[in-house]
Amino acid sequence: MNFNRLPEFQKEFKRFAKKYKSLPEDLQEFCNVISVIPLGNSKHFNIIIKTETFYIVKARLFCKYLKGSSLRIIYAYFEQEQRIEFIELYFKGNKENEDRARVKEYTRNHQKMPF
Repeated sequence: MNFNRLPEFQKEFKRFAKKYKSLPEDLQEFCNVISVIPLGNSKHFNIIIKTETFYIVKARLFCKYLKGSSLRIIYAYFEQEQRIEFIELYFKGNKENEDRARVKEYTRNHQKMPF
């Protein structure tokens, strides 16, 4: 499985990693899980968009540093290419939902163009 990070995600990750020291390790553990089960296997994973070429999934990212609270992570899974792109990372306590405009923009930019 290949993993990519959008620049916006990378910026959010850096900001949270300063605050929550276990985050790099937690993200690696998350990557290990979704390498095996890309769409998740529990109530902590939710497919929010499904297209012909990819799924956009919202999931909980458990952070050891937060002890009980968790971060939310939005990612796109490209089944054919076996590729995952991380789109957004946010703390549930500060923000109720994902940045729908960012997800919509991502979806629009990655749709197959009809020829």
